[in-house]
Amino acid sequence: MSIKTTAKSLAYTAAKLCPPLRKVIRNGLFAYRRHHYRSHTKGLKVDKKLMVFCTFSGKGYSDSPRAIYEYMLSQEKYSDYRFVWIFREPEKFKWLEKNRNTTLVKWATVPYEKAMASAGYWIFNYRVSDHIWPKEDQVYVECWHGTPLKRLGYDLTAGGNVMNTTSEIRQKYDLDSAKFRYIISPSPYCSEKFTSAWNLAAQGKESAILEQGYPRNDALINSTDADIQRIKSGLHITPEEIGNRKIILYAPTWRDNQHDSSTGYSYTLGVDFQRLREALGEEYIILFRAHYLVASQFDFAAFQGFVYDVSGYPDINDLYLAADLLITDYSSVFFDYANLRKPMLFYMYDLAAYRDDIRGFYISLDELPGPIVETEDALIRAIPEQMVSRDWDARYEAFLKKFAPFDDGQASRRAIEIILGEKPNVRASEMR
Repeated sequence: MSIKTTAKSLAYTAAKLCPPLRKVIRNGLFAYRRHHYRSHTKGLKVDKKLMVFCTFSGKGYSDSPRAIYEYMLSQEKYSDYRFVWIFREPEKFKWLEKNRNTTLVKWATVPYEKAMASAGYWIFNYRVSDHIWPKEDQVYVECWHGTPLKRLGYDLTAGGNVMNTTSEIRQKYDLDSAKFRYIISPSPYCSEKFTSAWNLAAQGKESAILEQGYPRNDALINSTDADIQRIKSGLHITPEEIGNRKIILYAPTWRDNQHDSSTGYSYTLGVDFQRLREALGEEYIILFRAHYLVASQFDFAAFQGFVYDVSGYPDINDLYLAADLLITDYSSVFFDYANLRKPMLFYMYDLAAYRDDIRGFYISLDELPGPIVETEDALIRAIPEQMVSRDWDARYEAFLKKFAPFDDGQASRRAIEIILGEKPNVRASEMR
């Protein structure tokens, strides 16, 4: 372990154990980074035809920022806009520079800082760095990254997580909401929860809600059979490996109370893949997709030919399209997957602890468009049952009407027209 890694691990451990020290460390980092940012961006003017895009703090190319960017590329009327994508490893995405007016910069570098200081629009699906603030003529769009099942921000009732108290979490949400001009919402349900989670009413920012559907789901609505075949070929799973087997996408979320000082948030697998292979391996394969906070911590070599780790796959939308069945726990992935009207299961092996001690939920679990199972025995029985059952159709349609009413394949267009001031920000629910 390097000296830098060891020092980082020790700092994380100290920060977890001592909130006052954590505050000192964070304040020191904020002051240093703020000074660094200002010194490198002094005098830069805002270019209203320059846009920066970023997903999950530079970890990938996906989600609503990707959808909005690709929509703008497809429209001649935006041909004079320039686009900057921010990545932690830009060399992996060099092919994007073949697109019109597109440049890549590395996260937390001087070119990144200059792009942030110069761009007229920031299109992010996660928080902007604390020390970077938009100028008055810059528009920060918080796309967020999913319809919430579990509580967020000001709505958390449990005692925070291992790295933040409830008060510290609320401070982060306050900071983000003070910066963004818009926060994208796919439904009246989301509009309500985002308003409470970011405390928008108290800040007089309820008008920041941009409720027009989720741009990221346009690709699901507009997909074709050819798209699905292309995606399956790109998974690097041979037709012989798949055979006649169905594809399960298993996408669990992270746990707030699981954190390792050297690697960050961790995740303990709650499923015995060897047992699943023995019971289901002849009829199914599993694509395992970890949450982005814990996506680099798994080794499935022992389950080769049955479990494929797709945590690093660029866009989860492709995995939705490839899958025949979704299994998740408390991740919001099922809200988007539901647009495809394919079966899903909820494997909640730690339901009581998650509900009562870790996060808590916004909605009644009775509304979920698929059964909840809490044991591996029940999971093994439920998988083949869901592949043939249509008992959930009525609940499925009611679910979509409430949680995805505006996902019609045109959300990117409507969002960018509002963001650029081409149309007023009127919620879709108010236009019905």
